[in-house]
Amino acid sequence: MIQTNYPPSILQYLPFFFVIWSDDLLSTSEIAVVKRTIEEDQNLKEMERETLHSWLNREKPPKANVIKSWQRSISNSGIKLIESDAHPLTSFSRKLISAYDANASFNDGLTAIETNLGIQPNHYHHLFEVEVVSKKTSDYYQAQEIDSILKGRYSKEIDGFRNFLDDPIYEWSIIHDKEKFRQKVLSQLKHLSQHGYGAIAYPEAYGGKNAMPLYAHIFENLLYADGSLTVKFGVQFGLFGGSIQKLGSQKHHDRYLKDIGEGHLLGCFAMTETGHGSNVRGINTTATYNLEEDSITIHTPGKDDNKEYIGNALHGTMATVFAQLIVKGKNHGVHAILVPIRDHENKLMPGVRIEDNGYKLGLNGVDNGKIWFNQVVVPRENLLNKYGDILADGTYNSDIKNPNKRFFTMLGTLVGGRICVAKGALSGANMALSIAVKYALQRRQFNDNLKSQEDLIMDYPSHQLRLTPPIAKSYVYKATLDNLMKAYSDSGITDKRKIETQAAALKAIITWFANDTIQECREACGGKGYLQENRIADLKADVDIFTTFEGDNTVLLQLAAKGILSDFNSEFNSSGFSAVLKHLSSQIRDKLVTINPIYANKVDKEHLYNPKFHQHAFDYRTRRLTYSVAMRIRSYIKKGIPTYQAFLKVQTHLLVLGKAYSCELAYKTFYEYTLGIEDVKYRELFQKLGCLFALDEIKQDASWYLEQGYIGGTKFKAIRQRVERLCTELRPHLKSLVEGYGIPEHCLTAPISD
Repeated sequence: MIQTNYPPSILQYLPFFFVIWSDDLLSTSEIAVVKRTIEEDQNLKEMERETLHSWLNREKPPKANVIKSWQRSISNSGIKLIESDAHPLTSFSRKLISAYDANASFNDGLTAIETNLGIQPNHYHHLFEVEVVSKKTSDYYQAQEIDSILKGRYSKEIDGFRNFLDDPIYEWSIIHDKEKFRQKVLSQLKHLSQHGYGAIAYPEAYGGKNAMPLYAHIFENLLYADGSLTVKFGVQFGLFGGSIQKLGSQKHHDRYLKDIGEGHLLGCFAMTETGHGSNVRGINTTATYNLEEDSITIHTPGKDDNKEYIGNALHGTMATVFAQLIVKGKNHGVHAILVPIRDHENKLMPGVRIEDNGYKLGLNGVDNGKIWFNQVVVPRENLLNKYGDILADGTYNSDIKNPNKRFFTMLGTLVGGRICVAKGALSGANMALSIAVKYALQRRQFNDNLKSQEDLIMDYPSHQLRLTPPIAKSYVYKATLDNLMKAYSDSGITDKRKIETQAAALKAIITWFANDTIQECREACGGKGYLQENRIADLKADVDIFTTFEGDNTVLLQLAAKGILSDFNSEFNSSGFSAVLKHLSSQIRDKLVTINPIYANKVDKEHLYNPKFHQHAFDYRTRRLTYSVAMRIRSYIKKGIPTYQAFLKVQTHLLVLGKAYSCELAYKTFYEYTLGIEDVKYRELFQKLGCLFALDEIKQDASWYLEQGYIGGTKFKAIRQRVERLCTELRPHLKSLVEGYGIPEHCLTAPISD
């Protein structure tokens, strides 16, 4: 029998009260849970009930000597706290009073406190001076179930591809010689094409499955094998083959797509120029039509007008070249033309000059190069003519008469590549998180008792805080990108402008997120994360380029912001602009009236965890930023400042708007996605991840919300505390969550993740 000054009826509550006050996060709703449990306890005497109620007064918290007396009663018990129990604290409490009196009645309602307050072992095992029988992870959620939810309709095909990667040819290794690395990647690419994976997005007539979403799944899973292979795969089948599929006509499909999908025709995508970067409309390479020869001459006029960073430049035999199409002396804007760059003996074609880009920060298995064209002549049929054609009589023809609309329609068809880049970057973050979490579940460090085992670093709140929010975000972004790819691939959606805006915004924030996450994982693994054998170093180097690949992120966010402002007419004339402002004002007015001191400082759990609050916060921020940037632009226009200059003056504002929009889009998409999860247990898990995403995002942009008066200091503090609590609640399930990514074991070869 243990020695204590408390009767069993009160003793059983002590572990809970000790955790509650040590955690110092009792909200009104949580106090209500505890009070209800006390009221329903039929074994309590009235005086005992009053004592317990008195310990729930936030205005007069229990004195230090009282809390110490609780701790003594707990610590002197000699009872083991077993984390693997279904309800560890409740089980501990039951054993506690049994040690005092084997016949004492136990209140089973205490389970409600542990469950409703989200109390997890990490809240308390460091508080008790008792032996804790630790369990590194919980088996409450099954990784296979999580993975199955994420895979959706293509579960069978994705599993088949992951098993396919368990071939010696895809075994990851450290290769410092770029020539050897490139040859390995080339052989891998051809192996993929021989087994039908390159043609998946192409029509069935050309060996494909006409399944762009499945292609995107293949792309993101391929990064688990190697980043260089992923990018080369995307260049060959997505950019080169995709440009012919999307911009060409039937004759081009019949002639090229099957050979491309089977890897017989290797090609590259030559759009970006050294001197013009993201400004595709400003490229200087020309494609001049010659009526007499019925041909097109491709020419690079200046030193810096060459095509730069072209993947497959050293292995490819043909290029999709973007150039200013000139017919009868008139420039019809940027068009794509197929240009052979090597002959059947792999020698450069006349007039084509190619230089190796050399070693890069990462992706050294990709053969990037620079290409110049000196009066290279190709047949008229090589023009990819879906949106603009040269007829037999030498006249230019297009169903889209407006050059601007034609240009953006053409580029819009290639948005799928931008979505895939975001997916690939996210896979890099997922892999880094998997390695970091598994390492943290075995790496031990520090303890206040030299006689006991050191603590797992995953049990430190600071470590949970650095890895758990990124895991939540990875789930949100995964579902969002899958949904976006589904919409992009929907032939029933003819107007893709909204999708283009969404793709630009999401690609930017997700690739930035991936780089930040990989760096955090590297640091979380200490010196081990710096070793190349543990993969994070390569992930860091390979994914870095994704922030500027397929569009520089800063440019894309501005593009997204301009898409949000698309209701404004192009010249911002006073009547059109005023009409838009009036519309925006009416939209935002109902949102503004809710912001009052009571709302700004509302801190109860039900409110902070409510999706309506999250959606309102994100919606409010986007609308407010849209309205304010519109007012600023209007002010500049009224002063006579040209539109272009007006946009430059609000450039940083546009970037903030683009980020806000992408966050709102991701959260809304994810929450709607969770409603479709049939299994209630897993739906609640995913919604908890969504809640953590939302609160962490609000916390990260707290300065803006505080400036606007949307939240007060008290609410910000509560949000910060809730983020930390959610991280602790998810701690037992982190292993299941990272294994839920579905990364094949044969790909996850980092020694520290074993």
